[in-house]
Amino acid sequence: MPLPRLRDGFRFGGERVSFGSFQRGIHRSQLQRGPAALTVMTSFKDPYADAFDQGGALFTYAYRSGSIDQADNRALRAAYELETPLVYFRALEPGQYLVVAPMFVTADDPTARLVVLEPGLPVQDMQPGGLISGPDVRAYATREARYRLHQQRFKLDVMRAYRHRCAICTLRERELIQAAHIVPDVEADGIAAVVNGLALCAIHHLAFDRNLLGIDPDGVVHIATRLLREIDGPMLRTGLQGFHGKEIAQPRREEQRPDVERLQARFERFVIAAA
Repeated sequence: MPLPRLRDGFRFGGERVSFGSFQRGIHRSQLQRGPAALTVMTSFKDPYADAFDQGGALFTYAYRSGSIDQADNRALRAAYELETPLVYFRALEPGQYLVVAPMFVTADDPTARLVVLEPGLPVQDMQPGGLISGPDVRAYATREARYRLHQQRFKLDVMRAYRHRCAICTLRERELIQAAHIVPDVEADGIAAVVNGLALCAIHHLAFDRNLLGIDPDGVVHIATRLLREIDGPMLRTGLQGFHGKEIAQPRREEQRPDVERLQARFERFVIAAA
């Protein structure tokens, strides 16, 4: 979600309620009756310990610097004591946030000056009685939230690396450019990292996913033989056939370029599928 939309907040009881302080991280609206925080927010250059704990299994959020009894920290701890839901805004890049809601504070460690956050169920856990979903359900919700976070970061990293252009046709229309995985993300090697990604326009992404288009370890584009043989108007000629044998445009920074081994593994699948 972009920052301008967050600044608009929402309407409640005829008044506008802000989603966050944007500078302070922990936010409690002046219109609230209770003491608990309404939202917690990270910044892209967040100095606080906003990370994954226990091998990446949990979200953590740090107290605000200073006294643990200052107003923001009291609001954070009240969310734990009262088991009230809050909204978590995780920064992906300057001005862009991932939204996780409802989020619950399920542990508080004043010595370490941090709390543990776990997503709940949007309907069930927001009924009277607070957090009632079981640990297994919350663990699943946490994995889903982490997956969304990694995928959004992957998309942004790939778009930046390729300067928002298709690696094959160099189209610059951002609404039509997508982040494609070289090795599918459902597989062990399908990591959400820029080296496993390509920026492709919608048609080339779909052709790549369907093994109608392959990219070899040298970055050369290959079109499936049956498509090369077809005669089906200018779109096929210019959109696919015309790129057969061409090299893709790669990121300027070497460490962001496609991993050769992953390209090789994916290209082998293309060769078999296109035979």
